Amino acid sequence: MEYNSEQPENISSTPKKQTARRLFQYALTAKGTFIAAIIALAIGVGAELASPFIAKMMIDDHMMGIENPHYQTTEASEDAVAYQGAYYKRGDRFAEGETRGEEVRILQVGRSFVFVEEPVTTPEGDRSFADGTLSIRTNSGTDTYPAQQLSKEELFDFYSPEIPGIINLVLLYLLFLAISIVMEFGKTYWLQSSANRVIQKLRLDLYAQIQRLPVNFFDNLPAGKVVSRVTNDTEAVKDLFIAVLSNFTTGIVYITGIYVALFILDPRLAAVSLFIVPLIILWIYLYRKVATKYNTIIRSRLSELNAIINESIQGMSIIRVFRREKQTEAEFEELNGDYMKHQNKMLNLNSFTSHNLVNVLRNIAFTVVIWYFGSSTIDGAASIISLGALYAFVDILGRLFQPITGMVNQLAALDSAMVSAGRVFELLDEKGENVTDGGMPRYKGNVAFDNVSFAYNKDYVLKNISFEAKQGQTVALVGHTGSGKSSIINLLFRFYDPQKGTITIDGQSVRDLPKQHIRQHMGIVLQDPYLFTGTIASNVSLGDERISRERVEQALKEVGADKILSDLPGGFDEPVIEKGSTLSAGQRQLISFARALAFDPAILILDEATANIDTETEALIQSALNVLKQGRTTFVIAHRLSTIRSADQIMVLHRGEIVERGNHDELMAVGGRYFQMYQLQQGGGDSITPVTGKPESGFDARPAFGGANGD
Repeated sequence: MEYNSEQPENISSTPKKQTARRLFQYALTAKGTFIAAIIALAIGVGAELASPFIAKMMIDDHMMGIENPHYQTTEASEDAVAYQGAYYKRGDRFAEGETRGEEVRILQVGRSFVFVEEPVTTPEGDRSFADGTLSIRTNSGTDTYPAQQLSKEELFDFYSPEIPGIINLVLLYLLFLAISIVMEFGKTYWLQSSANRVIQKLRLDLYAQIQRLPVNFFDNLPAGKVVSRVTNDTEAVKDLFIAVLSNFTTGIVYITGIYVALFILDPRLAAVSLFIVPLIILWIYLYRKVATKYNTIIRSRLSELNAIINESIQGMSIIRVFRREKQTEAEFEELNGDYMKHQNKMLNLNSFTSHNLVNVLRNIAFTVVIWYFGSSTIDGAASIISLGALYAFVDILGRLFQPITGMVNQLAALDSAMVSAGRVFELLDEKGENVTDGGMPRYKGNVAFDNVSFAYNKDYVLKNISFEAKQGQTVALVGHTGSGKSSIINLLFRFYDPQKGTITIDGQSVRDLPKQHIRQHMGIVLQDPYLFTGTIASNVSLGDERISRERVEQALKEVGADKILSDLPGGFDEPVIEKGSTLSAGQRQLISFARALAFDPAILILDEATANIDTETEALIQSALNVLKQGRTTFVIAHRLSTIRSADQIMVLHRGEIVERGNHDELMAVGGRYFQMYQLQQGGGDSITPVTGKPESGFDARPAFGGANGD
């Protein structure tokens, strides 16, 4: 298998904006659950970000609130503290109209607290306590106040009124924590369920598109690459909706909530911290610009690996017979090595742009905040924010980098998913054939080719083909490999349309009829029949509800299949694995004949149907063929000329042209190509030079039936 180690497979590139827009359109199919997830996310983020505000209130209003001015009161209450025969209460806890006595202050000095029996004009500053005197040094000088050091018991008394408020805040924190947990569950469940629904629809659309694609599309794209689009690429898109979307949506909502909280706490510090946002946007842009190049090649190599694995499994018997194991392994290793090389490039990129840069951003942000806070302190006490607000600000700013880390860790998955989504949409954008509903009445089967010329690529493989096949007639197509026999069948099935001439069925041009309607009344038996996983009976009916079980058994009996399938343990319900590999060639062929008979086609194609069957089974099938052909127009592609002696019309093709036509006796009397071919096969033509013809270059295409030479 040849490939380019620097470029992806030859496919067009879907623009990123278009890919994102189409992914958004798919997301709208589950918009209800997506919206519910985002609402749950917003509530959860709000509940989680409430904890720094609770901490701020706990610090400023209670733990540091003891330093607020206290006033003497004559009434004992829960908020009042007894000290040295008097009662004192915080000024913000007096009821309206309640009488206030003298002002006192409780201030912290180091690890101790002191009681000051007079107002303190400038409590902020460098405090010290010695010999019953409190000293507070500020920029304007040093103030002194007589003070008494509080014992632990006395300090606890002053803290006692704060305990109920602290307990209430703790309970409030637990409530918000519970809300956050419930919302996190709801967000995760709804995001993943909606993502699964979106991917289910995407895969259904992709598989339906595969059914619509023309046959020549699969000639140019190996099956393994198609499988990779349906499985690996859609799985990467699923990761986009589950992991990437979850992290980015969470990150965006979280960052938005954090900045709202920061501006509520202190607009100045929040404005300073905004420099992080453009850095993140620039970071993501530069990362994706580099990563897209690598991921495009990685996804392409993965599909090529699938293709070579699929090809190796399909041809395993040939590989072993011709001892090509080492060569095949070397081809796989070369491709796998290139895949690993680009994976390592992505690994290096991710290692460089993950936690390292997040830590750099975090350090820069904290440095800026500390610098600004220090500048505010130097400018004057009026600029200083409270300790609780500073704690909450640092706490919230630290939380900012959690969603940033989550988003950065998903950048690789994001870019890989976008590349995979582009590949999926490229397949969905391929021009296909609409699968039409309904059907048409069974036609008689009078087929006519009128000056038909056809080319797979540039060179014509059929040239000016004209013939008529009447209902009930058997028309045989013979000729060397590449003469155009299978190409005629491909045109009849409308897997391709001719460049010149017309093909009619019962006098109506096939171009005027939907392809599915034409094929509804056609049947085919291939040289190597294809059986699907299931049972013998299901391979006859192909799951068509119109074909009853009785009709299936009748068709199997009419072709004589009951005589050689009855010994199977399951009878007609015997399991069939992929391609029917557990059945003999004769058994598979009989099932294929029964399938054609069950569908009662008006036109029957036999593509070397008895070539791989032993003499005894062939005799059994020949008698069934006479029943199968009755009332049907039958086309037979044959290399064994003895099987077509009874054909009504035999056409000899050479290099895409009909060089002889007639029945067996007429062609034998002419003594031309057919005569020579027949004599050679009968063993009486040792002295006759076989007729050969070099296929034209157009035969390199891969038609639906026959070999790669357009037979």
